[in-house]
Amino acid sequence: MPAYAAPVPYRPDLEIHEPDEQAIIDALREVFVGMARTVAEHEGHAYRAVHAKGQGLLSGRFEILPDLPAEFAQGLFAVPAAYAVVARLSSPPAEQLPDSVSTPRAIALKVLGVRGERVPESQERSSQDFLMVNGPTFTSPGPKGFLQASKLLAVTTERMPKTKSVISATLRGAERMLEAIGTGSGRIKGMGGAPQVHPLGETFHSQVPYRFGDFVAKFSLMPVSPALQALEGTGIASRPESQREAVDAFFRSLQAPVEWHLCAQLCRDLDTMPIEDASVEWPVEESPRVAVARIVMGPQAAWEGEKTQSSEDLLTFDPWHALAAHRPLGALNRARLQVMAASRGFRSQHNGCPFREPQASVD
Repeated sequence: MPAYAAPVPYRPDLEIHEPDEQAIIDALREVFVGMARTVAEHEGHAYRAVHAKGQGLLSGRFEILPDLPAEFAQGLFAVPAAYAVVARLSSPPAEQLPDSVSTPRAIALKVLGVRGERVPESQERSSQDFLMVNGPTFTSPGPKGFLQASKLLAVTTERMPKTKSVISATLRGAERMLEAIGTGSGRIKGMGGAPQVHPLGETFHSQVPYRFGDFVAKFSLMPVSPALQALEGTGIASRPESQREAVDAFFRSLQAPVEWHLCAQLCRDLDTMPIEDASVEWPVEESPRVAVARIVMGPQAAWEGEKTQSSEDLLTFDPWHALAAHRPLGALNRARLQVMAASRGFRSQHNGCPFREPQASVD
């Protein structure tokens, strides 16, 4: 195994707060609650302000791998253990767009029954959440650029769904042309040009860093089972519910459980692996992604219409549902703390539905 630089020790001053950070977060909160309110007015139901459309709700087992090197045996991953886990696949927009509008894909994991000191901001008592999307970098370095893009999204929320489908098909064609010549465009994918491929073949990334015990890391979720790896790049139909249908069909027809690895990538150089710039991909040649846990899921129904939607309405996923050893870091995570809380508050109030933290004991 090649020799790598020692991981950067965690310390609070790794985070840098810009003077206008709170003003930007306040504006983001207003934009996202406004989008949630617009959707609620049109659809009669309040959904999440981001990642609104659920594409699958799954349960399984989360196993900490044994014999991890000392620098990876940190926090939740310090000793081998097994936990129940809930996973939610989703699409990022605030509205319930048809899947003919192709956008990036996301997954959220909620590990249940976790014990240990928690971040003071956590609104749940025993869960550890991991939120990831199918790209290694965010579209902007921090909240300021995100605010500009979010204002554009707010203007188009719940408007021209048919036009969005046509534009999305055009952008997918442009993306295929770019990929054919050896490149691609994250911006085009984010605007609706993401390829229409099976979401279960994707690798997902946290994009933003977290404390990792004594160190700092980003997370990724990688398919391990051949049945999942075979889905990478596999096209699916461009129908209104094509992602839900594909995920549900896969899990209902499973003959044996499938497995993913949760990987950690340690920060080893603050210049090439910045804390506050989420648009920079941390180079794997300087710090590889190392598996620290496996997620195992067996045959099950991934989507059962209103039954699953009702279950989704009771759940919240938030990077601040966390152990102190895995404190979210960076300006985007600090923005999430306030924006997601405001979105949850509106959703609960509008739907008249309190949230429920799932309970499960450690095996």
